[in-house]
Amino acid sequence: MPERFAVTSRDGTVVQGWRSGGGGVPVVLSNGLGTSPQSWPALVDGASGYDVVTWYHRGTGGSARPSDPARVRVEDHLDDLLAVMDACGLDSALVACWSIGVNVGFELARAHPERVRGLLAVAGVPGGTFAAMGGPWRVPRRLRAPLATGVARAARALGPALGGVVGRVPVDRRTAWLLAHSGVVRPAARPEVLVPVLREFLQHDWRWYFHLALGAAAHAPVDLSGVRCPVTLVAGRSDVLTSVHDVVAVADRLPHAQVTVLPGSHFLPVEHPELVLAALDELQRRVVAGAA
Repeated sequence: MPERFAVTSRDGTVVQGWRSGGGGVPVVLSNGLGTSPQSWPALVDGASGYDVVTWYHRGTGGSARPSDPARVRVEDHLDDLLAVMDACGLDSALVACWSIGVNVGFELARAHPERVRGLLAVAGVPGGTFAAMGGPWRVPRRLRAPLATGVARAARALGPALGGVVGRVPVDRRTAWLLAHSGVVRPAARPEVLVPVLREFLQHDWRWYFHLALGAAAHAPVDLSGVRCPVTLVAGRSDVLTSVHDVVAVADRLPHAQVTVLPGSHFLPVEHPELVLAALDELQRRVVAGAA
């Protein structure tokens, strides 16, 4: 059975950890910002063959906000990841990451290569996150980061009003259908998966959520020269938040990386959970073959 536990990060912030309780290969999940483990239904299933460990980002899901509000950088999330690994007795593990969590995963592989057996990066790039947004909408590259930053700052300022509007939205199969046909999420997302994920996600304090987004998005591109573990990158062909071209460009800079492009959006773990799990299975086979 899944369990929740509290750990204290390096700066004293107490974050909520989560462990699937499944037996098998240890996996640390560096999740998308403010998302729950249930966003990866195939991975956290007890029969997946993986023992999944993750945490809730600062100020979400029961994790405390840091005493210094500025401590919401990727480096701070990395400290939280390390605290969770240490609490669970994991010297090393596979790392599966999504969206802004990809920044954290690559920072772990760069700064602590001995702790990463292999890295699965889904719908994310290692730094410069806002510059990867808007590709399918043909937003010029030079405008992507300024536009995304401006939108996030406006949303942070409008947080209370946004929360009032979102709080009135009924979350049911009809809502899931509308979202899955909006172009943001693709129709492959099954309502039985999307509805509980959406219900939990919409509980956020939106002012704090966009504060987290701005803190993490300030992360500069990672120096990939020190990343030597096997890497698999998974991109969504219709992803408006992380351009598939940017993901492929990262793979081109890593000679030991493989890339898979799926017919989906930014929300691949929800839309194609079995295919994402298959990508992790394939990565684990490469890790084992490399260790033989």
